[in-house]
Amino acid sequence: MTVPPAPTGPDLYSPELYSDGPPHALFAELRRTDPVHWQDIPGQPGYWAVLRHADVEYVSQNPAIFSAEAGGIILEDLEPERLEALRGTLLSMDPPRHRAYRKPLVKSFTAKVVGGMEDRIRTICREIFARVGTGEVEFVHDVTSSLPTQVIGELMGLPPADWDHIHALAERNTAGEGGRAAIEMARYAIGFAASRRAEEPREDITSLILESEFGGRMMTDLDFGQFFVQLVTAGNDTTKTMLSAGLHTLLTHPDQLAALRADRALIPGAVEEILRWANPLHYFRRTATRDTELRGVPIKAGDKVAMYYTSANRDEEVFTDPQRFDITRRPNPHLSFGFAEHFCLGVHIARLEGRVFFEELLATHPTIEMTGEPERLRSNLNNALTRLPVRLG
Repeated sequence: MTVPPAPTGPDLYSPELYSDGPPHALFAELRRTDPVHWQDIPGQPGYWAVLRHADVEYVSQNPAIFSAEAGGIILEDLEPERLEALRGTLLSMDPPRHRAYRKPLVKSFTAKVVGGMEDRIRTICREIFARVGTGEVEFVHDVTSSLPTQVIGELMGLPPADWDHIHALAERNTAGEGGRAAIEMARYAIGFAASRRAEEPREDITSLILESEFGGRMMTDLDFGQFFVQLVTAGNDTTKTMLSAGLHTLLTHPDQLAALRADRALIPGAVEEILRWANPLHYFRRTATRDTELRGVPIKAGDKVAMYYTSANRDEEVFTDPQRFDITRRPNPHLSFGFAEHFCLGVHIARLEGRVFFEELLATHPTIEMTGEPERLRSNLNNALTRLPVRLG
């Protein structure tokens, strides 16, 4: 493991740096001067911040060198028990185990299968907007937060009567009760799996999971509980962030919002640009398994390496005028869904939810305006709004 250099320069680790939004000017300067940047962490080993698009791709493409499993995916070193639990999730698996666990699920997340959910997602969106009505609302929790939970409920065949409970647990998970809420959610999932094993199989992801082999063995109810927590939490947080940050971005770029209202065919491209501009996660971590280097910077076995998507998505070497929000941007090779082995399994669901949500939002509300300042989650990992007060007309 690298002996940390003496503390110098900017502090990319502090959550305070992100309290008013990502430090894009600092990222731009470091891409130019120090694209593989050493960053200290108080009280434990620091990490290498990888800031260029090509280097993030390289780290993603080489799991034998940069492991998700060895040290987990967040910057902080975890207690052995927590790290071992995380290794049961797809996000923290390396190949070949990652491929063995992912392969049985892929067919349920193809564009064709997910496309069959469009009518149901549209109905859910219309029900949300009908419930909210017009007037002043807090957009993050009152409007966007229930959609992903309901979609996951449809995919997994959860009883509709349980959706509100699962949604409440997902919200608690995000709000700082992660340990307790995750345990409650896992217990629910374990009980749900046990009850489903006693029934005839259905056409949903739950039956697929319970009938498939993962890494040469069937998934236990405990395994299912871990997977369920991962799927619900990841889907809830990232989708809620995409939709709320997307509206905020459009409201602060009224010319782009006007163009979208004038031509709804631009919505798929707008969703991609929202994901580039306001990616839900700032980084994921890897751990070097052997001595290597990036851009001539030596990296030792055991070093932490953080892939900064927030920086890579505005890399001047890849994107023309990267600090401009442009819903017509083509091409748009953003890295908000990850890359290579860990490319997001739910990419088609996220894109479909984004497209249908904004189609229905703009069709339902001819006027939308902010009524106060948005508030952000204090985090160096999650690039999320916690509050967006708006008036829907």
